[in-house]
Amino acid sequence: MTRGRFITLEGGEGAGKSTQAARLVEALERQGRRVIRTREPGGSKGAEDIRGLVVRGDAERWSARTEALLMFAARSDHLERTIRPALERGEWVICDRFADSSRVYQGVAGGLDPDFIEALDEAVVGPDQPDLTLIFDLPVETGLARAGTRAGDEDRFEGKGAAFHARLAEGFRDLPRRFPGRCVLIDASGDPDAVSARVMAAVEARLG
Repeated sequence: MTRGRFITLEGGEGAGKSTQAARLVEALERQGRRVIRTREPGGSKGAEDIRGLVVRGDAERWSARTEALLMFAARSDHLERTIRPALERGEWVICDRFADSSRVYQGVAGGLDPDFIEALDEAVVGPDQPDLTLIFDLPVETGLARAGTRAGDEDRFEGKGAAFHARLAEGFRDLPRRFPGRCVLIDASGDPDAVSARVMAAVEARLG
């Protein structure tokens, strides 16, 4: 059986990843592919339990180091329970955030030693790197304004301040330079149909 493909969506708060993940799943299913949609932190029962610890509460609840350890603990369960089994069944996996969020949120913006994050990535993710990562690029102010309209209490990261979110944006924009074979920058401005067209163009160009 042919192994499935693994696509991750990354970007700052309010960049539209969730909307575009749903649209990408629909487009791939119309092509006759078997697809699952998942997210991080989360995507498995254990990882969803950890999610509540990470995305709720005061902005300074955890240090960047503790955040990274929590994120990779959730990621380990997600890989074991959801991602790897789906790929082995030949399904395509569309994931809203993955290890690049740790590189940027805890690393670039949080100040954590990047070598520590890469060591965790090697131990937890290993060879199961995404086939393609779409980086959604949107002005910080626009993204935070969008995020502020979302219901619920998962707003811990939105409260980390303007300087943190400016570092996030720069960190995400730098990923295609660091990982050119895997990462593609997507202009996330404009209406969802236009963004979807950019997404599908990138998927077809990279994965066929």
